[in-house]
Amino acid sequence: MPEARVIQLRPDDESHVPPAAEPSWDEQVVGGVEFLRRRLTGEYATDEFGFDPDLTDHVLLPLLRPLFRRWFRVETHGIENVPTSGGALVVANHSGTVPVDALMTTVALHDDHPAQRRFRLLGADLVFDLPVVGEFARKFGATLACSEDAERLLCGDELVGVFPEGFKGIGKPFRDRYTLQRFGRGGFVTAALRTGKPIVPCAIVGAEEIYPMVGNARTVARLLGLPYFPITPTFPALGPLGLVPLPSKWLIAFGEPIETASYGPAAAEDPMLVFNLTDQVRETIQQSIYQLLLQRSSVFS
Repeated sequence: MPEARVIQLRPDDESHVPPAAEPSWDEQVVGGVEFLRRRLTGEYATDEFGFDPDLTDHVLLPLLRPLFRRWFRVETHGIENVPTSGGALVVANHSGTVPVDALMTTVALHDDHPAQRRFRLLGADLVFDLPVVGEFARKFGATLACSEDAERLLCGDELVGVFPEGFKGIGKPFRDRYTLQRFGRGGFVTAALRTGKPIVPCAIVGAEEIYPMVGNARTVARLLGLPYFPITPTFPALGPLGLVPLPSKWLIAFGEPIETASYGPAAAEDPMLVFNLTDQVRETIQQSIYQLLLQRSSVFS
């Protein structure tokens, strides 16, 4: 059985890349005017999945950067473990009641990676059924969490992101924080094996504390057609103010890639190999989470 490899962190880890200097006010104005011109004239492109790089670069990523840099003060480690080109599957833990972890990882891979990698997220059907949210998820580069879409993206040399815990991870109670839930049936491993692309384990610490879920209003969730309806110390007690995430300190670490090409595409049909690789990835992420928690001095610093 393959062995789990804990993500190695060093006190002087140089994998964190400082953010580039922000453009001047004049440059921002000129860029904004040019962006509006392209939107009005239709001079922008989307791919077959609906990904809109122009909107992502000029609207969506800039909206997320203040959260990334100032509110959560995200530190990235092991960014050199993410390939500079070609397809790869980044597998991460999922938490936080709302999938902010997926958004922050997207910013990290674009802003902190030397190649500014695009992160193509795989999302649940519910995401794309939600009004407005589903449309913007597509424009941000996300698509359905199914083997077909994952394999097409990987074969297209895209960096694909998957959170195998799904709603079990993001909607777990605060008392179970940083304890990984079941990783499903290993569909992500099957996709990696069929395409021969590497798997990059990713451990995220900080998301668990932004909306500490102390209760679940199941009746309300059923009425709304949601997997859960969170009750946190601030929501719904404080109304709209309860939607503001707590400013926890975030660490995101990328581990060494787990190669799959040597197994061959036929290995995707071997249930024991799929199980073992799934367990290896899960154990690597879990042990790395423990290491990150030891490194973080406190929840908010």
